Amino acid sequence: MRTALYGVGLTALVTATLWAIWGAPALVPGISFGLLATGIQVVAVRLLRTGGDEFGRTMARLGMGMGLRLVGVVLFAVAVVVWRGVFPPLPTAFAYLGVVVPLLFLEIRLAR
Repeated sequence: MRTALYGVGLTALVTATLWAIWGAPALVPGISFGLLATGIQVVAVRLLRTGGDEFGRTMARLGMGMGLRLVGVVLFAVAVVVWRGVFPPLPTAFAYLGVVVPLLFLEIRLAR
């Protein structure tokens, strides 16, 4: 739950920053990829919490979380290539990374 709240807050902050720099065209990428990053992190933290105490299971769950983040990068590439008018590259990249990276650093504390 805390991951989702932090993610929504970061999404709002990053989207406002993108809007201040690039204007209205940055709103759609900011909101959509910020929320995508939040959803990915929520699932990754849940996976990590349900892993148990075994080292092998914990590492497998961490790997699944990294795989989810890689799916986010692939979705970024697809969105920028296919819908470049809606998802300009720089605002879209900053939206995804601006939310997923801080949440990734918080993951260790939130997973306890």
